[in-house]
Amino acid sequence: MWVLAVFSFGMLTGCAPKPDAEQALRDWVDRGEAAVGREDRRELMKMVSPVYADGRGNSREDLDRLLRLVFLRQDNVTVVTRIEELDIHDGTAADIVLTTAVAGWDESLLGFDADALRMHFELEHDGEDWRLTAARWGRLGENVR
Repeated sequence: MWVLAVFSFGMLTGCAPKPDAEQALRDWVDRGEAAVGREDRRELMKMVSPVYADGRGNSREDLDRLLRLVFLRQDNVTVVTRIEELDIHDGTAADIVLTTAVAGWDESLLGFDADALRMHFELEHDGEDWRLTAARWGRLGENVR
C-alpha cells in the first residue's frame, strides 16, 4: 500500500515561494491522489523523473513495476492526503511532507487493507512540470526511510 501513497498525494514552512510554484505543487499532489483513485499508473509515472531513485534502492522502473503489482492486488483504492510541509528551493526544487491514508479492497482474509503513512517527497521542476526525484516513507509513528 505504501507505493500508492507515494503518489497521493497544511502547514507551510521555509521562505515565501512564488504563489504559482506553491499552487503548482499542491495541484501535483491532487493529480497524484486522483490518479491513484483511478488506478492510472501511466499518469502517475508521468509525474516521476527519469532519474528517480530512493533510499530503498528503487529506480523509476522499479516504481512502475510496484504500482502495476499493487493495482493488480487492490480494488477501489482510496487515498486521502494532507500536506504537512511544503518547501520550495529557488523555484526549481521542492520538498513535500505528507500524511497519507490509503485503503483498498484485496484478497486478504478481511478483504480490506489500509495504512496511514508519513511521506517525504523530493521534486525538481524540469522546465515543464514538477517531477518526483526521490521519496521516503514509513507508517505513521515509525521512522521515515
